[in-house]
Amino acid sequence: MEAAPTPAAAETQHRHGGCLSARTFMPPGPVARCSGGSSQAAGSPDEASCGSPRWIGKSLFCVCIKRKGAYERICMNLTPVQEQRLQRLRHRMKVYFDHSRRDHQEALRALWYATYPDQELEGLVSEQWKDMGWQGRDPSTDFRGAGFISLENLLFFAKTFSASFQRLLQKQSGNQATWEYPFAVAGVNITFMIMQMLDLQSMKSIAAKPRTFVKAVFVQMLSEDEWAFDLLYCVAFLVMDKQWVEKNASYMDFNEILKSTRAQLQKELLLEDVMRIEDMPSYRLLC
Repeated sequence: MEAAPTPAAAETQHRHGGCLSARTFMPPGPVARCSGGSSQAAGSPDEASCGSPRWIGKSLFCVCIKRKGAYERICMNLTPVQEQRLQRLRHRMKVYFDHSRRDHQEALRALWYATYPDQELEGLVSEQWKDMGWQGRDPSTDFRGAGFISLENLLFFAKTFSASFQRLLQKQSGNQATWEYPFAVAGVNITFMIMQMLDLQSMKSIAAKPRTFVKAVFVQMLSEDEWAFDLLYCVAFLVMDKQWVEKNASYMDFNEILKSTRAQLQKELLLEDVMRIEDMPSYRLLC
């Protein structure tokens, strides 16, 4: 079985002059296109599949998509690498934050010092956490919606794209909205939004088929880069902030901003020349 990279290795792998390194995408499995899709109209990007995907054989799924006005059915094999990485990602999504676990405590401390490297942390329960945008003195209570992976996402963002992370946290440059969102809590909500968008938790087994083309595209990206989910999170945070500022949003607009962020991500993931997270137009916001 393929060894899972460590967070430190991931940071080294992705960092290149402050931006993520670009690598050539090699399709992990055969892709067959066949005509004969449904005449059902496609709505939002998340609904771009027409009809239900169908199994052709073991680890082979088909989804019907609309591109340039014509429907096509794309069939892909799930490779062993894809299955392994899906399993790991789904496992990460199932882990709840447990304040009694030492590794979870250390991850929370690591987030603090990645965010405020020159400021001593008084404790895992402290008024200091409010400065980062948690709702109260104990940040562990804010992880209930998305679990431990939302902390991992924030930590990945802070270590891999520290300049972008600090810019959003401190609003050190650029325009600001009249009312700024709570940074850390927004991050937890972004994790949950991406989990819903990709719908990976609905796959009851590793061999389960993606039900939308957005999910199928992400599975392909995951085979190229095991940290695709974390990278997508970083892009999503920048997209959300950009829309927030452009619309001069307030607290009451938060859910609508998340919806429009999701729609933008879906739109970019379905672009024909997007094979990796690095190919998404909004990725350049990170550099």
